[in-house]
Amino acid sequence: MMWTDKYRKAFALSYDDGVYQDVRLVKILNQYGLKCTFNLNSGLMNPPYVWESDGVRIERMPPEMLPELYRGHEIASHTVSHLDLTQLSDGELFSEVIDDRHALEALFGQSVRGFAYPYGNTGKRVKFLLNMCGIDYARGVKSTYSFELPEDMLDIAPTCRHKEDEIFDLARQFIEWQPDSPKLFLLWGHSYEFDMQRGWERFERFCELMAGHDDIFYGTCGEVLAKGGELYG
Repeated sequence: MMWTDKYRKAFALSYDDGVYQDVRLVKILNQYGLKCTFNLNSGLMNPPYVWESDGVRIERMPPEMLPELYRGHEIASHTVSHLDLTQLSDGELFSEVIDDRHALEALFGQSVRGFAYPYGNTGKRVKFLLNMCGIDYARGVKSTYSFELPEDMLDIAPTCRHKEDEIFDLARQFIEWQPDSPKLFLLWGHSYEFDMQRGWERFERFCELMAGHDDIFYGTCGEVLAKGGELYG
């Protein structure tokens, strides 16, 4: 992890599904100099998958929009069709992950070695097979409310989800902390949740609070978690 040569704190974001609300999300992140890993399902882009939740229309973006939108950020796999990997055979899992990787690499022209578990579901068999698929790190959904670096790169638990009440207290704690060893604040979510919860202004206040600190490394998940100096993106 190259950033640990200079920093003791890193901040990264991880957002799922590649929906139209990401346009507004990316604008905010770019404004504040923050980097994000976007976890995408290549099989749900064309024709775009559409659904509704709490009165909010949610639609995945077509592939031609994405390379320019996500420029400067990292692309990671979320499987071809957002299936629960624990319910798939070995062969089905390989297809969901490897085919998604290859499709995303062809679309974005960057190495895809990161992953986010659909529904957060994983297990020993799934992690073993993910490693065989060329995945270097994989993020779940269970909040730790801590800043410890992950011990298992294929079972990464985020600090918290953006909609949780604790994010501002955690942000202030992280900003003020002067740790002796490297620490990570990893935030995750779905951008459509900001429409459902009227949370855009709240999220922008959070970004303004977190951004611009000289002692924090701002990177994608791949940049923060990569070993041996290999950065993705």
